[in-house]
Amino acid sequence: MDGLDASAHYTQGPDDDKPSLLVLILDTNPYAWSQLHPVLPLPRALASILLFLNAHLAFSHANRVAVIASHTREAVFLYPSTTPTPPTDNDPMRDANKYRQFRIVEDEVQASFRKLMAETTAESLASTNETMMAGALSLALAYINRLCMSSEDGQGGHTGGNRTANGTRDADMTTMNARILVLSVSGDLSTQYVSMMNSMFAAQRKKIPIDICKIAGETVFLQQASDATRGIYMQLQHPESLLQYLMMCFIPDNSTRKHLVPPTQINVDFRAACFCHKRIVDIGFVCSICLSIFCSPPEGAVCTTCSTKLDVSDLGNFGGRPAVVLAKKKKAKRPKQPKTTSSFSNDVSAPASAPGTPAT
Repeated sequence: MDGLDASAHYTQGPDDDKPSLLVLILDTNPYAWSQLHPVLPLPRALASILLFLNAHLAFSHANRVAVIASHTREAVFLYPSTTPTPPTDNDPMRDANKYRQFRIVEDEVQASFRKLMAETTAESLASTNETMMAGALSLALAYINRLCMSSEDGQGGHTGGNRTANGTRDADMTTMNARILVLSVSGDLSTQYVSMMNSMFAAQRKKIPIDICKIAGETVFLQQASDATRGIYMQLQHPESLLQYLMMCFIPDNSTRKHLVPPTQINVDFRAACFCHKRIVDIGFVCSICLSIFCSPPEGAVCTTCSTKLDVSDLGNFGGRPAVVLAKKKKAKRPKQPKTTSSFSNDVSAPASAPGTPAT
């Protein structure tokens, strides 16, 4: 019977016991949500998000969540809040019919969300309709680094110094499996191109996947971030079924996805934004020193970022309109006249060039 023991097949690695940290970035741009109001109102989407967060917390008592609002001019934490409500003797959260952590997350997220919307005025929305997505990603990465990543001195709830042979910190030595989920409804983010790329490279270095749930809008750079960090990119065909998409695609954490087949991207848009006009371009000019991108050669052939004199002599007339050369008119060929045959054409002995006999 000892030979039938299959306990070795169920050995678990050291990473399987780690709790999971989910940082959810909610795009709270009122202008973008107004376009989705008939299909998916913002309060209904928030209710679905809270159910999804509760499901994540229900997997393990050690799981953690954080919610960041990407607003028009700022990015703020909805949970954990910077000013939490102190508990009292008559605390309404002391309810035996509901898990206390569920109630804490729900009440704090809803209170912070109401406060954020109350502080949003019409004047602040009139000047811009973009969302501060780059700032929200920076806050998420900083929160994950403070909560999960190992430090050299071992303070602040970390596990202690874990460094490689060359002195750099090992990204695998973390106390939690952290990931970022972005719910995007806004469109163009070309003005935040540099900040978005910096956040994407930081997440890629720390092996933090960035999942994208595209409800509406164009997400060129978020699509690149999901592809670079090996995250999940999902474009919702039916936004009204938001909760079903969240529970079906984004509930597994990093360790669970190793045993599943998550949805993948077929076509990834790798276009970049120019530094001069903040427009997404297909073909651009790159500075050889600072790698700045321009939609056309800068004025005076001087890079506006590093002030380097660029050599554009080899470009020639690149990008200009091609010269139109009129094609020469071909002379029309005259139709060939049919040759007359003689009455002796059937006679083999008659020469072919003999003139025919006139008819009488």
